[in-house]
Amino acid sequence: QVQLVESGGGLVQPGGSLRLSCAASGRFFRINAMGWYRQAPGKQRELVAQITSGGSTDYTDSVKGRFTISRDNAKNTVYLQMSSLKPEDTAVYICNAVVKPTISQSPRDAWGRGTQVTVST
Repeated sequence: QVQLVESGGGLVQPGGSLRLSCAASGRFFRINAMGWYRQAPGKQRELVAQITSGGSTDYTDSVKGRFTISRDNAKNTVYLQMSSLKPEDTAVYICNAVVKPTISQSPRDAWGRGTQVTVST
């Protein structure tokens, strides 16, 4: 079973920066893609950024040029560097990993509990 633990959320002023981290632990064969989703009050969960095990990245349009996703495969950790933050970035940010539990099982999603990011004066 995989556990994902996020850290790094908080309150920041518009234009500020935050760095989120998500570490995976537990028993698994391999982690494929890792990513960050977010969910604001009254809105659907949306994919913010994703990174494959090979380092290919993808971002939702609203964060391109402001957010950078990266990962340390040796530490099973994914990061999200957020800059030029806007009030509309306020949301719970949730870590996701596509995990292959054993060599014979299909990959499946694992989720963290989320960390709050609030952008406000």
